[in-house]
Amino acid sequence: MSLQRHETVANKTGVEPAIAHRQLLLAMSYRMLGSLADAEDATQEAYVRWLRLSGLERAEVVSPRAWLLKVVGRICLDMLTSARARRERYVGEWLPEPAPAGVWTSHGATPQSDPSDRIEVAEAVSMALLVVLETMTPAERVVFVLHDSLQFTFKEIAAVVGRSPAACRQLAASARARTHSSRRSEVSARDLKEAVRAFTAAWETGDVSRLVAVLDPKVALVVDSGGRVSAPSSVVHGATDCAQALCSVLVRQPDVQFELRSVNGAPGVRAAGADGSSLAVVSFGIDARHALDVIWVMRNPAKLVYWN
Repeated sequence: MSLQRHETVANKTGVEPAIAHRQLLLAMSYRMLGSLADAEDATQEAYVRWLRLSGLERAEVVSPRAWLLKVVGRICLDMLTSARARRERYVGEWLPEPAPAGVWTSHGATPQSDPSDRIEVAEAVSMALLVVLETMTPAERVVFVLHDSLQFTFKEIAAVVGRSPAACRQLAASARARTHSSRRSEVSARDLKEAVRAFTAAWETGDVSRLVAVLDPKVALVVDSGGRVSAPSSVVHGATDCAQALCSVLVRQPDVQFELRSVNGAPGVRAAGADGSSLAVVSFGIDARHALDVIWVMRNPAKLVYWN
């Protein structure tokens, strides 16, 4: 189908006003779900529901953007609720799926994209925040994203999650308390980048003592393998044990290559095999002394699809 013909069909079916917000829907779904693939599915389902509306029903929608965001919120709430049971059977540690730079612009951009969505899409979702979001109940997470990221009123959110406005206000307060209690020290992007560079240079040498020197003594190493590849089955604590676990990678994969990459908008590392495929994506937390105190490693191939 030609581009002109495609646009004509889009206009007749009422898709164009809604498709302009695809990037925003993907970004918000990712915040709610912590999974790029699930965000794609949630966004797709929202558009399916939009197309199921009659022409008259679509004409009555004052704001396709608000309508789609509310529908995505309901879809994500359902997906989060069903995902909790699956995660109880998950092998090893669970981490959110890391997002590479430009994931929304490469997968969600359209000529009709609404400029008003750009700031909200561009706001990076740090791995630290996503990890905190994983500790919330499904309702807390959806309420937090809709209220704090999108400034939905509690009355509007109540219609999404099926709770009273007062209950939604309480959920938001509970979610915000979780983020505040887990808030990390403010460190500049430059300081984090320098720390990650030092970490990568030390890791490449396989020198445990050199790697220990750039880590916080109480550093935690969290590896998500999904039980599909080799990885520690639980969190590793302490600089020496973490350094030994990381350096053992070079014994098993002597041809591994390390690249500094943006992971969820922050400096991170991609480890690639000889064939260029992604073996791991690493993101970091840093303390006020500029020492790395949390290392999140994604090894599950199913969560590295967007990195290949």
